[in-house]
Amino acid sequence: MALEGPLQYPPELLDTTMDQLRTLITVREEGTALGAARRLGREQSSVQKQLDTMNRTFAALCGEELVLKQGRGRDALFTATGEALVDLARRTLGDWTDGVHHARRRLGRTLSVGTTRYTLGFLLDAVERLREEYERDGVDLKVTHVRTGDLFDRLRSKELDVVCGSVVVTEGQEREQLAPYEVMEWRRSGLSLLTNLPPERLPGRSFGAGDLPGLPLVISTGGLIGRFLTSWYGPDYRQKLTVAAEIEAAHYGFELLRSGVVSGAMLVTRGIGDAATDGRLPEAAGLRMLDIVGDVGPRTEVLVGVFARRGERDAYGPDHPLNRLWEALSWESERWWLRP
Repeated sequence: MALEGPLQYPPELLDTTMDQLRTLITVREEGTALGAARRLGREQSSVQKQLDTMNRTFAALCGEELVLKQGRGRDALFTATGEALVDLARRTLGDWTDGVHHARRRLGRTLSVGTTRYTLGFLLDAVERLREEYERDGVDLKVTHVRTGDLFDRLRSKELDVVCGSVVVTEGQEREQLAPYEVMEWRRSGLSLLTNLPPERLPGRSFGAGDLPGLPLVISTGGLIGRFLTSWYGPDYRQKLTVAAEIEAAHYGFELLRSGVVSGAMLVTRGIGDAATDGRLPEAAGLRMLDIVGDVGPRTEVLVGVFARRGERDAYGPDHPLNRLWEALSWESERWWLRP
């Protein structure tokens, strides 16, 4: 009678450990047993012993060793079976890691939260209200910096459970954009200009988006600003605007304008513009702000808030760490945004 279930697995396979799989992956990535040993903090002889064990095991099971020695100073040569087993090992360890994280998340043992730089303070206030409860219940809270452009990707991959930050929503596309997510909306706004140009060159307190091609602009290379400009001017917006400087971080743009090296106007979200005007961004001190009137393209806005995967909170009880954090963030939202 044929064996069924776990009894059918070859004993040699059952003796293969996850640590051996990790070693196999590391040797493939580092090229040599010595490189893998350094990365894993082990002796080379320990790594080589594991490789020899796996070679014997899978030569017996598959008819081919996994790794062939190439001589001193040369990278190990992985056979076709070795390459296939490396891929399988990555998937195996990845699936187990995901399973453990899912179990910990479901049981409320871990909570991963992402935040952009400008929403960190809001999150910290909410977390402070829960700190003692989380410590009492043994909740492992992980806070990660997330770039605006990666916000939804990090939620979709389940790398993060909740994110505080900003997204760009466009008229006619918003429902589809936000359908997979539960959203706690804090505020909506447009863009502003921070400029070192004198009032006679750039007068008033507002400026039409349709007139931007006439200004020397400092723009970020991606994220929110790029999405606004794409919505207004299309993907080739760089050819339609006068770009004085492209930057990756707002602080670099502030320094360029304050130094006078570049004379022009920097596109920022209205929240950053307000913070600069209120003195909450000392690095932008001395720059003048104008609000941008969106008079071209479809209506486009910055939505600032909290985002989670739709339906996930409903699957947990009210005492789950995710629901407790969501409640604390909701309680904080009015106090935060209505500050004088």
